[in-house]
Amino acid sequence: MADAWLTSLITGTPQEGFELAITLSRRGVKYTQPDVEVLKKLRPDYANSADSLTAASQVIAINFQTVAAANNYWRK
Repeated sequence: MADAWLTSLITGTPQEGFELAITLSRRGVKYTQPDVEVLKKLRPDYANSADSLTAASQVIAINFQTVAAANNYWRK
């Protein structure tokens, strides 16, 4: 891991938290498959697969749960 890009799970709003969840999900894929050419080659397969898109949404939702918990669900 070359760069320390994630310094906190704390965000100002739920929208920012959701965007962070998406970033976490995308970074997870990038760490799992670092070859950009392979990712580009596979994209048409999963981009047109309802099952793959549902699975991607589930990963984002799980990451959003984590971010929301870290932010005390944005309660003040």
